[in-house]
Amino acid sequence: MLDENLPAFTFRQSSNNPLLSILYFSQNGSEPAPEYSIRKINPALPESRGKYAVALGDAAIQDVIFAEVLIEPEFQRPALSAAEARQPNAAPPPPVPLIPDGFTIQLYNPEQQVAMRGEKSTWTGKESWEFEIPQQSFRRPSASQLDRQQNDPVASSLTPKVLFKWKRDSKFSRDMTCYMTGTSVGGKKSKDPDITIAFYKHGREPGLTIYEPNLQRVDVEDRKGLEIVLLLSAEVIREIYLSPSRDSFNIGGGGGGGAANRRRNSRPAAAPSASPAHVMTGALGIAPPGGVASPTTPPRDAGLDAETKRLQALVQQEEREREAREREEEARTRRMLEAEAREQQRRRDAEVARETERLRREFGLAGQSFGPAPRLPPRSPAAPGQPFAPQLQVPVPPARPVSAGPQPHGRGGFGTWFHGLGPMAGPPPPQQQHGRRRVGSADSDRIRKIQSKKSTLF
Repeated sequence: MLDENLPAFTFRQSSNNPLLSILYFSQNGSEPAPEYSIRKINPALPESRGKYAVALGDAAIQDVIFAEVLIEPEFQRPALSAAEARQPNAAPPPPVPLIPDGFTIQLYNPEQQVAMRGEKSTWTGKESWEFEIPQQSFRRPSASQLDRQQNDPVASSLTPKVLFKWKRDSKFSRDMTCYMTGTSVGGKKSKDPDITIAFYKHGREPGLTIYEPNLQRVDVEDRKGLEIVLLLSAEVIREIYLSPSRDSFNIGGGGGGGAANRRRNSRPAAAPSASPAHVMTGALGIAPPGGVASPTTPPRDAGLDAETKRLQALVQQEEREREAREREEEARTRRMLEAEAREQQRRRDAEVARETERLRREFGLAGQSFGPAPRLPPRSPAAPGQPFAPQLQVPVPPARPVSAGPQPHGRGGFGTWFHGLGPMAGPPPPQQQHGRRRVGSADSDRIRKIQSKKSTLF
């Protein structure tokens, strides 16, 4: 189940009647309760031979029928095989049914026919079935008898219709999804983005979940009719197209049906030729209205029974061969995909190798060696308890000439007048001969005399 809060129907086979299935409805986490019943054709009835019929009715009152489906396929006589053709008295094989491309759902009260048109995509192989529901299905209230006879919105071609489509999820899956695809007015269709309406999940107990949040965008007056069409179409598509049985169209037929297998129809009485629903009702084993008797079929002979068994065995063998071919095709496709992936990986590796070789030739990196690692100067050991700090070697500047070197403070010039005679005065500077006059012994005597005069004055 997609979500327990969404409306969901579960198909369960009846334990008492193999031809009866009950549809249980649940929503918002409630316990499943019987809502509808699906009754299939009785193969014991002579009028059911070569037909497929199914009806959807009420779960409590099974005589009340909401919709029916009748499919009468065309039959084709297959050609004889080579072994059968060589036999002198070979009997021609019996005709086999051809599954039609679509079918029709007959709704009651009001009566309406919904045509299902099937198609298969040539590109993806996925199947789909289209149908349309009129936006207005009921006559407007009117006191005029003329309006009641002429104002039929279902039969009018100008009534806008909403388009729907059942799509198979994948080629090998039996799950389907129903979408609203657009609208149609007067035969002119307008395509809209697909809107999800319902999900059908195949399994031991098939189920249909209606996606209620998107129903607000579906402009259909007959919501009950749309629900019935979704349920009945999903059941027919599953039995005829997705998982057909060995004898879906009752080719073998059966003996005459008794009165116990008949039931009364809930529709009002009408002429037998007024609607094709009478034929479908008769195929289901329901007495047609108006007291019209069903046609009888002469009894079958033993040769026909043997031919039917042979045809059933042939159908089983063809089904097994088809399944074997499908498995072989899946394995072949898987091997082909794996080989393609390996080939792509090999091409990618070869391309990377070629590009690497081209870059090496272009930038000259092929065969080059960068040599050993550079030798670093030895590190001095750090004192214990202190983190190691690398010592940077500061380059020593070259020696400068003496003439350009800095002069020490207090030597030469005016600095010797005040500071050169004190106790911190150092030895006299050496004699300079670079363009300056030489200081001799006479100058030294004169300086001492000036110092002696200062000491006597102060």
